[in-house]
Amino acid sequence: MNVVEAALFASGKAMSAQEISMAIGIASIGHVKRLAEELMEDYSKRGGSLCVLKIGDKYIMSIKDSYAGRVSSVAGQPDISKSAMRILAYISKNEPLMQSSLIKAFGSGAYDYVRELTENDFIRGVKEGRSKKLETTQKFKEYFNLSGSQ
Repeated sequence: MNVVEAALFASGKAMSAQEISMAIGIASIGHVKRLAEELMEDYSKRGGSLCVLKIGDKYIMSIKDSYAGRVSSVAGQPDISKSAMRILAYISKNEPLMQSSLIKAFGSGAYDYVRELTENDFIRGVKEGRSKKLETTQKFKEYFNLSGSQ
């Protein structure tokens, strides 16, 4: 279990059981899943500031929400600009959202932010008619610790 913990901590991102298995050299994916589930339970019982979450089929080590605000000043810079974050929030709240509707709401400058969000894999756009249908990605959920209970 400690080696799974070390892999999650060192990676700093969500990892599937297969990715963990390859990183730590344990061939049995089922065994890695059991270890990760035990680790989640162990962190839950500890009551500390850290937690292990399962998002989809991936595991991630994170800071509990109640502590995140208090240590945000030592966290790294965000991956996206403040304006792109505003666009991302709007897309997330209204998804799936047609890009044409987004442009009507925010103006043509939003195209640059859509590009930034797409390049950083926070959203994806699927061509639909003359516009695109915009949706958030799994990376968005992992980055903002959505779908996890804390």
